[in-house]
Amino acid sequence: MVKGDMYLAQASDEEILKQGESGGAVTALLKFALDSGVVDAVLGVKKRDGNNRYDAVLDLITDPEKVIDCAGSLHCVSLNIARNVKEYLGGAKQMKIAVLCKPCDARAIIEIAKRKQINRDNLLLIGLNCTGTLPPVVAKEMLISEYEVDPNEVVMEDIEGGELIVTLADGTKIAKDLLELEKKGYGRRDNCRRCNVSIPTLADIACGKWGVKEGEKKTFTEVCSDKGAEFIDNAIKTGVIKVEPPGEDAIEERKRKDREAIELSNKCEAEDLKELREISLDDRLAYWLHMFDRCIKCFSCRDACPICYCKKCFLEPDRGYVKGGEVPPDRMFHLTRLAHDGDSCVNCGQCQDACPAEIPLTRLYLMLNIKLSPMFDYVSGMDVEQKPPLIAAKDEEASIDDIDIFLVKGEAGEVVPQQ
Repeated sequence: MVKGDMYLAQASDEEILKQGESGGAVTALLKFALDSGVVDAVLGVKKRDGNNRYDAVLDLITDPEKVIDCAGSLHCVSLNIARNVKEYLGGAKQMKIAVLCKPCDARAIIEIAKRKQINRDNLLLIGLNCTGTLPPVVAKEMLISEYEVDPNEVVMEDIEGGELIVTLADGTKIAKDLLELEKKGYGRRDNCRRCNVSIPTLADIACGKWGVKEGEKKTFTEVCSDKGAEFIDNAIKTGVIKVEPPGEDAIEERKRKDREAIELSNKCEAEDLKELREISLDDRLAYWLHMFDRCIKCFSCRDACPICYCKKCFLEPDRGYVKGGEVPPDRMFHLTRLAHDGDSCVNCGQCQDACPAEIPLTRLYLMLNIKLSPMFDYVSGMDVEQKPPLIAAKDEEASIDDIDIFLVKGEAGEVVPQQ
């Protein structure tokens, strides 16, 4: 078993196989991780009341028998997995956990690991293919008005061939054009529309149903790290999962669907940014300043961002930048955050989800990232060894003395921008 190996996998346990949407391999692997002592806990997502697909919670599971509670996909929720890993399982806590994550979750975890906020060695990342999640309230409204169905009758959602397909409890499938839905304000979250990472090969294991024939209860599984290779190898040897090699047609079909997803995201990005790209710089600045005027200084975007981690925020009144009893100026609040996190944004969309003023923050960060990425040859969250550009310099770019002007050691020993 080596990095790059691919399998079609399914759970050996009949109950897990029955509960899983695509063969139950992911659930079986998570249970095995606990049973074998590879991890102390599993961080999964489950329905809050056991039945509502539109309301979910994170669950830190230590009992292997309860892992099955997280079986199945929930596309109408988007929990802040990386932030929770950092806040509650990082620092001095040395718990080893298996984390079920979308590509943006995995990218955020990698970014905060670079900043020494968590120990990547303590994590087993099991990534799931993703072409976007839907805001729960908007999704329910869409199902009623556009699909003319009861949201409680929906058992599965899927994006295929540019269509959003919902499956009802009686097996009925209803498909609608995804981009047409999104023009009406429905469909995926804004950041998901423009995301071009659908297969989480940056995790230890990448799982999904692309490449699996319709009706087959199997999971297309790719080994993406040495840790993942050792783990999968042990799972196969102990009989937890059954595997078979995918045919060339399955591999090509997976690649085709990935290309299709990237083409769709590129099309959405071009549409979403077209107006801003075509106006003058002065008009673009006026647009963003107008957006910043909406800000009520609730700090929700900062608190939701998984990358933002300073122990004492520069924007708090007790740092001297903001006077006691006052709030940061509209413009400087967002420009300061942009300077801190702009190079490492992973397009998770948590900031915009949390914003009560509906400022299109993901659009702002994406436009900056599009400029910074080729400039520094850096794509955030894709390589755990590559340092973020604003906390690293090549020898020919700066001496150690130059770097020390801009960097200091943080309270936990991490390198952080000079405040």
